[in-house]
Amino acid sequence: MQFVDAKIEIPDSEFEFSFARSGGPGGQNVNKVNSKVFMRWPIAISQSVNYAVKGRFMAKFANRLNDEGVLVLSSQKFRDQKRNIDDCLAKLDEMLAAVINPPKLRTATRPTLASKERRITGKLINKAKKQSRQGRIDFD
Repeated sequence: MQFVDAKIEIPDSEFEFSFARSGGPGGQNVNKVNSKVFMRWPIAISQSVNYAVKGRFMAKFANRLNDEGVLVLSSQKFRDQKRNIDDCLAKLDEMLAAVINPPKLRTATRPTLASKERRITGKLINKAKKQSRQGRIDFD
């Protein structure tokens, strides 16, 4: 059981793990042991995540999902399967934590009268500065 939040608990039966030989350090051991982990989680049909979180997840991480709505994560950071499985689950936790709370809606505000006046005053100062640089000589 994967506990992401008080509201979200994902049973282990929803995850599918497959293993492959990974590169990196390990000497001859990497040629013998399947330590790279691929984790597949079908979020599109998952019952453990509510519809709103599922929609935000699928929108934000659309590039990590395949055509069937299955999230595919991989890890080969460590030399053993267990730690790589834990790394995949930690990645999933971070991804879900990023979308679990809905984004705050921006409240529209209007500039104050003082800020409008500061903007106009700044523009007039820049105008005067640039006019003084021109150095025109009027013969009239």
